[in-house]
Amino acid sequence: MASSRYRIVLRGRLSKSFESAFDGMDLEPGPNQTVLAGEVRDQAHLHGLLDRLRDFGIELLAVEPAGPPDAGVELGSPSRSDSRKESP
Repeated sequence: MASSRYRIVLRGRLSKSFESAFDGMDLEPGPNQTVLAGEVRDQAHLHGLLDRLRDFGIELLAVEPAGPPDAGVELGSPSRSDSRKESP
């Protein structure tokens, strides 16, 4: 996994003091939720962030890549090869 931007959506509003606990991720407070956004170096870094959230007892709502879509393939959508089923 190469470095990618991620959005990690959390339940509740976290204060800016939590920002230093999440390896340079930006905190974006919203109504009843907070978004951690920033570069994630690799899979180990992502798991470390998620472990830290668990350790703080913060409820996770979503984890999503925030970079540009990869060649038009959207998350949750079947790839072209999956959607083309050949009949016998």
